[in-house]
Amino acid sequence: MTLKLYYASGACSFVPHAMLEMAGATFEPVAVKLHKGEQYGPEYKALNPRSQVPVLADGDQVITQIMAIIAYIDGQFPENAFIPKDPLARARFVEALAWMNNTVHPTFTHVFMPHKYSDDEATQAQIKRFAAASYRTLMGELQDLLKQANAAGHDWLGGARCGPLDAYALTLLRWGTIAGINPEDLPELWAHVQRTAQVPAVARTMERERLQLSLYKPA
Repeated sequence: MTLKLYYASGACSFVPHAMLEMAGATFEPVAVKLHKGEQYGPEYKALNPRSQVPVLADGDQVITQIMAIIAYIDGQFPENAFIPKDPLARARFVEALAWMNNTVHPTFTHVFMPHKYSDDEATQAQIKRFAAASYRTLMGELQDLLKQANAAGHDWLGGARCGPLDAYALTLLRWGTIAGINPEDLPELWAHVQRTAQVPAVARTMERERLQLSLYKPA
């Protein structure tokens, strides 16, 4: 197995990046500099015509979309039990992951890249304001999800071990600090994210990506 992960620092690709570190996998991390437009170059577009990260290459097989990549890594490293095997627990895991990916993530995109949704500057500003308020509400929902997991006796969002849901929660709250959310306003979630960042595999991933956990700056 020859694994190569194409990631962008601070993007959602942090999740499979951390998973591979947690699994102790032998892989080649390849940084894609989005701010330089490397995702639009012919070499990268040959891997993913949509010009998105992450991309996972296993030999000559190329996998795109974070949901598919997470499932593939789980299948390749079953001893890590990244995704629960019990049918109901597995459904709850996918439920949470899908919500993070198809609801929370795109809401931040409206904050961070409003130009994708309008070419009018005033409209862009309105999109950004509205999405930032929505994102704050979603972070409250994420904290509630954590409380539910803890109430069920789970130390981590996915069960007994740190896994992809925790890495995604770290990413999403970190994005929230960019959107002007003080992480201390979400004390349980902030404590969990700080704890996640101290997991050795996650810490290695953060070091490679050169990430600061909070980018919040008071107004």
